[in-house]
Amino acid sequence: MKIKFLVFGLAALSLSACKAPLNIAQVQTEKNISIAKDLPEDQNFNTVIEPYKEELEGKMNKKISYTAVDLNKQGDNSNLGNLLADYTFEGADEWAKKNGIPGGVDAAVINVGGIRSTIGAGDILTKSIYEVMPFENEVLIVKMKGADLKGLFDYYLTTQKNNPVSHLYIETENGMTVKELVNGKEVEATKEYYIATSDYLAMGGDNMAFFGKGELISTGIKLRDLFLEKFQNNPQVVAPIDIRLNFKNRKNTTNE
Repeated sequence: MKIKFLVFGLAALSLSACKAPLNIAQVQTEKNISIAKDLPEDQNFNTVIEPYKEELEGKMNKKISYTAVDLNKQGDNSNLGNLLADYTFEGADEWAKKNGIPGGVDAAVINVGGIRSTIGAGDILTKSIYEVMPFENEVLIVKMKGADLKGLFDYYLTTQKNNPVSHLYIETENGMTVKELVNGKEVEATKEYYIATSDYLAMGGDNMAFFGKGELISTGIKLRDLFLEKFQNNPQVVAPIDIRLNFKNRKNTTNE
């Protein structure tokens, strides 16, 4: 009991110490400085940051790959969108096979809105990837029953949005999906599927509520880091041109 009171006493003393008033020794008012074009540069400050600036620019302007064509995100099957969806699939698939999912992942879905820039034909620099993917999103794998994948296909039927996919084929016509394929095969309702995506979409972003029926598996892989690695490993990018989203008789235009 004595030990108990001693612990309480030390805790009280500690809390008391945390609440001790802060003594302000001296307060001086300073003149506000307006940040404007005519504000003269501080040469001392420039001297301090110059080495870091040069190092950063050197890293960002480093060539990591090359593309013979413009990589854009326009249309239902954009070459940049499909390329990044494939990279997401490949990165998640490799991680899955090393972490207790021997069959790897079955497909990948990313959002076109998360692709913030395009890449022109020519050299691809490190900064190009930062411009394309400025966010810190993580690759997640969602484990889902085949029956619950119906929500994914219905999403594309309803929105007809050009969110890029990999290893999926979705064909719609006259208000219904006429083909729903994963890896070229019909979905089995009782089979478990592993879908790679971003944490943003897995949490229901872009109205993808259907992921809520699945089990989320964290990979710890940042999308941008994965894209950087993939471009670095491919000295010349070959953009995919296959059809994955086929919205026949499209009525709305939700392309970004």
